[in-house]
Amino acid sequence: MEPKYKRILLKLSGEALAGTKKTGLDYEVITAICQSIKKCSDAGVEIAIVVGGGNFWRGRSSGAMDRTRADHMGMLATAMNALALADVLESIGCAVRVQTAIIMTQIAEPYIRNRAMRHFEKGRIVIFGCGTGNPFFSTDTAAALRAVEVEADILLKATMVDGVYDKDPNRYEDAVKYDTLSFDQVLSGQLAVMDSTAATLCRDNNMPMLVFDLARPDNIFDAAMGETIGTLVSSNPQV
Repeated sequence: MEPKYKRILLKLSGEALAGTKKTGLDYEVITAICQSIKKCSDAGVEIAIVVGGGNFWRGRSSGAMDRTRADHMGMLATAMNALALADVLESIGCAVRVQTAIIMTQIAEPYIRNRAMRHFEKGRIVIFGCGTGNPFFSTDTAAALRAVEVEADILLKATMVDGVYDKDPNRYEDAVKYDTLSFDQVLSGQLAVMDSTAATLCRDNNMPMLVFDLARPDNIFDAAMGETIGTLVSSNPQV
């Protein structure tokens, strides 16, 4: 099977790496995710990954702590997740590089766009840690930014629901799932798929995004192959 996309940016939440534990790392869950990522790589897809840090720390819920410091702690949490992903991917035979937006040269490369592009040429998976490197910006925004910077064909956002709904499907039985959406609809409807900064960045740079369920890890491979899953969000969904 030929992949639909040559280069993808995969956004993983930190919570996804914790599985049912809710916090920390569940290596069985991570291994299943990484095996699907490896299938994409083996099929010839160039892969970048942005990972969140919510399984260790959430700056927004840090109470009275200074927001900038709390966000810096969150960036360090994403670096731990990036290293965990790299470790499992390497253990199953993938070539991986971790790049971080905060310089920590003893454990990862600094984020350099041209170096990341070279890694893709050599068939390496590149994991981006530490978000954008700036407080007040989410890892969703980091995913949108990196997707645009490395010229990904699509941003794949793996979530814990099977797409975008008009309201929370876990709370409302009559919630309606969208097959396609525009970023303008996401923004005007305040749909809880990503923050407005990330959505605007994707819209303004014509970066499509597919939102899908990670409960079945092979959805990552299916998404890269172009299977019809989840919700496709784009600047012009009619095209």
